[in-house]
Amino acid sequence: METKYIFVTGGVVSSLGKGIISSSLACLLKARGFRVTIQKFDPYINIDPGTLNPYEHGECYVTEDGHEADLDLGHYERFTNVRTSRANNVTTGRIYQAVIDKERRGDYLGKTVQIVPHITDEIKRNVKYLGNTGNYDFIITEIGGTVGDIESLPYLEAVRQLRWELGRNSLCVHLTYVPFIAAAQELKTKPTQHSVKALQEVGIQPDILVLRTEKEISPEMRRKIALFCNVAPDAVVQSKDVNSIYKVPLMMHAQHVDEIVLRKTGVPVEGEPHMQPWLDFIDKMDHATETVTIGLVGKYVELQDAYKSISEAPFHAATYAGHKLKLVYIHSEKLTEANADERLGSMDGVIIAPGFGQRGIEGKFVALRWCREHDVPTFGICLGMQCMVIEFARNVLGLEGANSTEMDHATAHNVIDLMEEQKNISNLGGTMRLGAYDCTLRHDSLAAKAYGTQHIRERHRHRYEFNNDYRESFEKAGMECVGENPGTHLVEVVEMPSKRWYLGTQYHPEYSSTVLSPSPIFRSFVDAAIAYHNEHQV
Repeated sequence: METKYIFVTGGVVSSLGKGIISSSLACLLKARGFRVTIQKFDPYINIDPGTLNPYEHGECYVTEDGHEADLDLGHYERFTNVRTSRANNVTTGRIYQAVIDKERRGDYLGKTVQIVPHITDEIKRNVKYLGNTGNYDFIITEIGGTVGDIESLPYLEAVRQLRWELGRNSLCVHLTYVPFIAAAQELKTKPTQHSVKALQEVGIQPDILVLRTEKEISPEMRRKIALFCNVAPDAVVQSKDVNSIYKVPLMMHAQHVDEIVLRKTGVPVEGEPHMQPWLDFIDKMDHATETVTIGLVGKYVELQDAYKSISEAPFHAATYAGHKLKLVYIHSEKLTEANADERLGSMDGVIIAPGFGQRGIEGKFVALRWCREHDVPTFGICLGMQCMVIEFARNVLGLEGANSTEMDHATAHNVIDLMEEQKNISNLGGTMRLGAYDCTLRHDSLAAKAYGTQHIRERHRHRYEFNNDYRESFEKAGMECVGENPGTHLVEVVEMPSKRWYLGTQYHPEYSSTVLSPSPIFRSFVDAAIAYHNEHQV
């Protein structure tokens, strides 16, 4: 079949959940046997989100091919179990950079370079890039931002042109918000009408309206919206708040959204989507009675999206273990030796979060020492693993002032040091060790038992590494380097066999955890946390 293109836009307010709707639709189409991928077009001028503050943007997600991407790509992978790449996330910065590079090469033969057609043509080329590979039946393209934003106008113009060029092989899904006015006890449709009107003004007629709401929207109100927005009544569906994002695909299917998409793109509707593995996950989630409590120690805890993948990975693991997850965010700047007992004493397990820079680092050392001395299951990720190493060097090896050269250039004991290939880099954007790399695990290690193999491949995002000059000293003292890159011998995994579960990874296993393929190392960690909980129940 010819590749079909689905464009997802948003209106009224931002952060409505376009990524979740896109992911849910992809999940349903994939369950019907179609080859599906999702791409996100972001209207900011940054080349990628790698240099953006997590408070502004949330988590920076990393694809297997080493692209720093929008956090929505994490949702795409978790919902579809399909790996994304650099081609799945494009920013305005990337678009403009490509056009300017072509202009510098003389590709435009002296023509005046303009938004239309040159920027819009580059957007269209990127939209169709994955479709032209022949590997996909459906390409779902989410347009970031809100209709009416000046930044999004070139994308919407490109979508308008593509709708005409692609004909029946494309459609537009528009997500809006239907507010509930408490004083009047009424849902209001006018913002949706205005949002659709704004979309129509740029030449795009939505085929499907998804109404984000906190209250049930009556069939009469949906028919009213359909009438005023020129949308078929059966194509006006609601996305009511649910207790888990993983129930949204089921809610969309109950309203036949996948069938509507197929009909409108000329694809025969045959049978039902194969959702049994997904339903099994939901069933486990809904019927879990026991709770496992995990503390997440980090410095961005005010914005939980900063740790989006790290919050989802233990949730997947806990669900498969038949437990509810209680994730407690612990601000590393506010954690001290004086309050460690209070803050950490009720945790069944502790995750030390990744990050960059000095701020909040001492609180992570406090948490690690407390967890190590109390033998609480502890998982350090990236900087969290590096902090494990530093804390061990200071308090077990007795290396006073041991540190990472990221925090202290003059440290006498640089147990964590800048990678050799990073020492001459001046441009910080997109230059870290990024993407998936091989790792070989020691056969008798906790990590190898967790994965069920000695050979793994996980994603990275860092500049600093364990200093192998200290490897022998660490191993003799009880912290073993059980995972390394087979080509460079960089240390990827450390663990303490004397503890019940005390392990750090230089890589980010949370990126590869999905609903249908939960991360093995997170499953091992959560299982250890559950066992710890059961042992310490009063």
